[in-house]
Order: sequence, then C-alpha cells, then structure tokens
Amino acid sequence: MADRIFRGIFDSDLITVISVGDFLLCMGTALVLGLILALVYIYRTRYTKSFVITLALLPAVVCVVIMLVNGNVGTGVAVAGAFSLVRFRSVPGTAKEICTLFLAMGAGLIVGMGYPGFAVLFTAIMCVVYVVYNRFDFGAKKNFAAYRTLTIMIPEDLDYTGVFDDVFREYTKECDLVYVKTTNMGSMFRLTYHITLRDASGEKEMIDELRCRNGNLEISVSRQETAAPEL
Repeated sequence: MADRIFRGIFDSDLITVISVGDFLLCMGTALVLGLILALVYIYRTRYTKSFVITLALLPAVVCVVIMLVNGNVGTGVAVAGAFSLVRFRSVPGTAKEICTLFLAMGAGLIVGMGYPGFAVLFTAIMCVVYVVYNRFDFGAKKNFAAYRTLTIMIPEDLDYTGVFDDVFREYTKECDLVYVKTTNMGSMFRLTYHITLRDASGEKEMIDELRCRNGNLEISVSRQETAAPEL
C-alpha cells in the first residue's frame, strides 16, 4: 500500500522508485546539516532571521529536488530553469552569504545523490574551516580604520581644486576626489573624498585644519564602505 502511495503517477516499471525509508534518511540528514550550517554561520557574523532559516532549509530542498530528478534529463532542465528565475527576485548578497548558500546547496546535492556519509564529512570539514577563518579574522585588513570617506562643504566662491592639498599631504597616504555636487541652491559645493589616513589618531587634527579652510562649514568622516548590499 505504501509503495502505491509514494509511487509517481507517470512512473513505469523501468524507473527505480525511492523507498520511503531512504527518502526520510536523506531528508533528515539534509535538515540536520542545514541546521549545523546555520548555527556555524551565526558564529561571529551579523545575520537576519530570514537568511538563517533559509540556510537551514536549503539543503533539504536541494536534496529532494535531486532525488526526484534521479537521472531524468528533461526534469533536470526544467528544474534548472525554475531555479534560475529565483535569482532575479533576490538582491545580491555579500561574498560570505553567497559562499554559505553554495555550501548548503553542496551538502544538499551530495545527500540527494545518495551519499549522506560524504555529505556529513563535507559539512564537518567546511564548518571547521569556516570557524577557524572567522576566529582568526583571516583576510581582515589590519589598517581598515585608516580607510575613510570624507565629505566637505565649501562656499561656491572657494575654488576646491587643490585648496586642501597640503592638508591631505600631511595627514593622508592617498586622497581621491570622487564626487562633487552643488547644494543649498547652488551656494555651496559638497566634495566627497576617499582617503587613507597616515595615522588614524590624527583624524581630529585633520578635521580642525579643514574647518579653517572651509569657513567652519559641515565636515563628515565615515568608514569607507566596500561591501555589497546584504541579503
């Protein structure tokens, strides 16, 4: 009776039907691996509830899809086309988020192909490596605090070309004017620079000197953003 319930309507005698026990074993393994990946991702990482839940469920979804495709080329092409549509309804994520999603898909793919042991081994190795890299801040810039975005307001009668060059030579290693915009009905300019400070502790002194040049108008300094929008 159970075989009839879980047998496909369009299945033939030439098609090998997945047993309920094997299905539950693979599904359960994929869910456990997804939970482990989600817990590891939470470690020392900013996260959202929706992303963590997605990460926990993704291996099981991929596992079921791979099991049901089961060598059927036509079904595989249809599934690939359906999955490709999902990309256009999601925002791009950071490199870490994209990598974690690929890890979850990889674990689900291995389980779906019928190798739960390899899937567990793969997940264990990748989780250990992930935690080690996070723990020791692998790839982190030691001088990240030196990278700043500087915004300066100046009156329209002040020629901004080279007016701050001597200050930048004293306090920065690199300085690049990336954006100029008129504001306040054209009576002022807003200048945006990407700078690299020689010494992060000298930031206040640099701002004080810039205030003397721009008539004590608004000056803002912020961290230089290089990350893509998050999921």
